[in-house]
Amino acid sequence: MGKTTASFNLGWRARAVDAGAAASLLRSGQRVFLHGAAATPTPLVEALCDRTDLEQVRLFHLHCEGPLRFSEPEYLGRIASVSLFTGPALRPAIAEGRADFVPIFLSDIPELFRSRQVPLDVALVQLSPPDRHGMCTLGTSVDTARAAVDTATLVIAEINEQMPRTHGNSMLPLARVEAFVLTDRPLPQHEVSEPDDVEARIGARVAELIDDRSTLQMGIGAIPDAVLARLGDKHDLGVHTEMFSDGLIPLVTAGVVTNRFKKVHPGRIVTSFVSGSGALYDFVDDNPLVEFHGCDRTNDIILIGKNERVVAINSALAIDLTGQVCADSIGHRIYSGIGGQVDFMHAAARSPGGRAIIALASTAKAGEVSRIVSSLAPGAGVVTTRGHVHWVVTEWGAVDLHGMTLRERGEALISVAHPDFRAQLRRELVELRHFC
Repeated sequence: MGKTTASFNLGWRARAVDAGAAASLLRSGQRVFLHGAAATPTPLVEALCDRTDLEQVRLFHLHCEGPLRFSEPEYLGRIASVSLFTGPALRPAIAEGRADFVPIFLSDIPELFRSRQVPLDVALVQLSPPDRHGMCTLGTSVDTARAAVDTATLVIAEINEQMPRTHGNSMLPLARVEAFVLTDRPLPQHEVSEPDDVEARIGARVAELIDDRSTLQMGIGAIPDAVLARLGDKHDLGVHTEMFSDGLIPLVTAGVVTNRFKKVHPGRIVTSFVSGSGALYDFVDDNPLVEFHGCDRTNDIILIGKNERVVAINSALAIDLTGQVCADSIGHRIYSGIGGQVDFMHAAARSPGGRAIIALASTAKAGEVSRIVSSLAPGAGVVTTRGHVHWVVTEWGAVDLHGMTLRERGEALISVAHPDFRAQLRRELVELRHFC
């Protein structure tokens, strides 16, 4: 090892400052990006909230983990949260008008920053420690953070000794960082839970639609995990997704996922972020098999569609009898966001032999409410249009709506609704479509 490299390795930690000093670089009126999911830089968030002298700071972010004090009423006028995709912590603030929400495709967010339509003054991120070349990585979340650190005037970081070092387009020179705090703390974890009977039945039905050599996109949660758990008899699967969790690891270990037949990034799992348990973070740490890219690449419709047999598995809060999918809100109340659902649904439909799948339980609220409805609730957002929808899977069956008339779609969706609601849905379909 050369003297310059050795000196760098020994000396970089001495540059660390406390969180208060890092946050002192922020100014009122700035537009600030906040790294999300498991990469949320909690010490910097806390220090930002401690700055009582700041006003009108706009904080742009996806779903974040950990304490998010800025969402509380006392920060109104000081820190304005702008969710580009949201989660439980920000839902009340958005519903009460104390925070904002932007409906946008995940793939379009990086261009907001690069075009300066949203000019970022500061990016608050969490990084892995630098290697002997002085290169940190964006760790578990590259997604929109890639464009944020490339375009923000200042980058302020938490460098966490436990942040995985990730491959792909994840590198960031330490020299790009204006100030950083040094931590050694575990990332937020989501342990894997066993699917219930409904989720297991859905998983089995979706697994039947996946052929050998398919390229998968899946999200987080019990249904994607239930699907993955039933793919052990498949061969040479690939993965090109915006995110994945623990359920993928056994398939890689068993040699089911090989990525051999992908046309884009063959031999590699492609993702923009991960969220899960400590075992997942260990799996991606310094693993050249997994490439992290910005979501404008992972969710590029044309790029995804070049792969053959793309299977996109996405969820919904509700779907109406014409096939309109609501996935981001419950009525007017924002629940999550548009995310990448449309990107992958459209790309899977373009892919030779591909299948675009919406998988959902037929009921909600312990069976009291049907998720298949004659009309979406007032204010409900249509994330995936009826023109984009192909396969719909519930625990009661799987139907392909592509090419069906409105009448045929209604009948098909009723056939996979919960039996307790089919008669009512049939009556409502007759009233809507005026047939016997």
